[in-house]
Amino acid sequence: MNAALESAPAQRQAHYDKALAVLRSRMRWAVAGGGEKLHARHRARGKIAVRERIELLLDPGSPFLELSPLACWGLHGGAVPAAGIVTGIGRVSGVNCMVIANDATVKGGSFFPETTRKHVRAQEIAWENRLPCLYLVDCGGAFLPQQDRVFPDWGHFGTTFYHQCRMSADGLPQLSAVFGGCTAGGAYIPALSDESVMVEGTGRIHLGGPPIVKAAIAEVVDGETLGGARMHAQVSGVTDYLALDERQALHKLREIVAGLNWKAVGAAQRIATRAPLLDAAEIPSIIGTDLRQPYDVREVIKRLVDSSEMQEFKPEYGSTLVCATAHLHGYPVGILANNGVLFSESSLKGAHFIELCNQRRIPLLFLQNITGFMVGTEAERGGIAKNSAKLVYAMATARVPRLTVLIGGSYGAGNYGMCGRGFGPRFVFAWPGSRIATMSPDVASTVLTELRRSSLKGPVDEAEIAALEQQTRQQFEEQSDPYYATARLWDDGIIEPAQTRDVLGICLQLADESTPRFEGQSPVYRM
Repeated sequence: MNAALESAPAQRQAHYDKALAVLRSRMRWAVAGGGEKLHARHRARGKIAVRERIELLLDPGSPFLELSPLACWGLHGGAVPAAGIVTGIGRVSGVNCMVIANDATVKGGSFFPETTRKHVRAQEIAWENRLPCLYLVDCGGAFLPQQDRVFPDWGHFGTTFYHQCRMSADGLPQLSAVFGGCTAGGAYIPALSDESVMVEGTGRIHLGGPPIVKAAIAEVVDGETLGGARMHAQVSGVTDYLALDERQALHKLREIVAGLNWKAVGAAQRIATRAPLLDAAEIPSIIGTDLRQPYDVREVIKRLVDSSEMQEFKPEYGSTLVCATAHLHGYPVGILANNGVLFSESSLKGAHFIELCNQRRIPLLFLQNITGFMVGTEAERGGIAKNSAKLVYAMATARVPRLTVLIGGSYGAGNYGMCGRGFGPRFVFAWPGSRIATMSPDVASTVLTELRRSSLKGPVDEAEIAALEQQTRQQFEEQSDPYYATARLWDDGIIEPAQTRDVLGICLQLADESTPRFEGQSPVYRM
């Protein structure tokens, strides 16, 4: 065997280890919040750090699936770690809940554009997966210098309150504990909750703080008198429970959840969980970070699914799309994974497979590593436009839950056909070696330089063409980077390959417990 080929897995592992080191370093930035100085001030006020609050709230030893921890990476001068808010799913008193918690060490818990997007996204996930929402409020309201990107539009601050009202009306409990200031719009988070707890001494709720009251009506009042916890518990009735400290507030929140009379009913025929026979830690040595290097995606699947077993559908046809049923943490799952560009055959195969899973009520998992659909005269004459549309239509109209993981490239219409964010999958996660854009930097630079050449009527200025190529390549390299994407909430977080099986297991459990047992069967049209 060629020595270069023998060393390829080790080289791929080494390159991916560097990508994992970058991810872990940036995760430390997110977890650090506002830094030690502000954390010390936080503690001096009798407060507990936001992630410690969540740990005290959750059932001991239970997992917490944090969402979008690297929101705001590279934005706002790096001063807003995790967008100033921690969101995620955990078990409280035996009930899976969505936790939305402000980090007051980051700009006082103020809402930046990405904060509102992260908050809204958490509510969307809670709504679709039928999860009670628990708000740990320590909120400074909208970040006023960017009020035009936080306040007026759909998806801004007001949408969070609209979602609270609609979810409560839909039978999803909205519960809050107030640990700090809730001023202006922030006051509506606890005010719109079904039940709320306030911490005496630090928790405050007021539509206008003392400076606004003085300016508006010339009244001079201190914050505690205006909107303190004891006043709201004994006089206004805005809050339902008074807690003497944060631990008592969290304990009370657990008691409220325990009394919800909440019962999750799963629809799947779950079997006993069996660990993969192959080690997920080997995935980096298979895929590497060079998206131009091919690999067999079956080797990735075998390291994610139970007993490394899968039943492949049409294995001899449309080979660039692997379709297989398997179990993951005991839950049935239908997997569509890229093994190359999507041709008409692979598109038709994927549409057929989706319909089978839809009929059998099997959730779908898309593993994206796709440059797009095939182009060219032969492909067009073979009907790639209508056949790729069949895959998109089948995916978009499937009634079963859909999950997506970007394990490699996610380019162009391939992102759409493989259930990108625009098609509303329950969850979208990315690996640190993934990329997402309309096309790769190589293709983009070629396309734009060729277009420029063809538009010139006179002599070609090669220096101009070279500058355009460099500018285009730099733009697409930057904007296709997974951290560029996750900072802007284009996914629900970057995860390590070795974590993926457990993350997907949580998602499949949530999807199972929230999926209605719809009546009737879906037809299967052979493509």
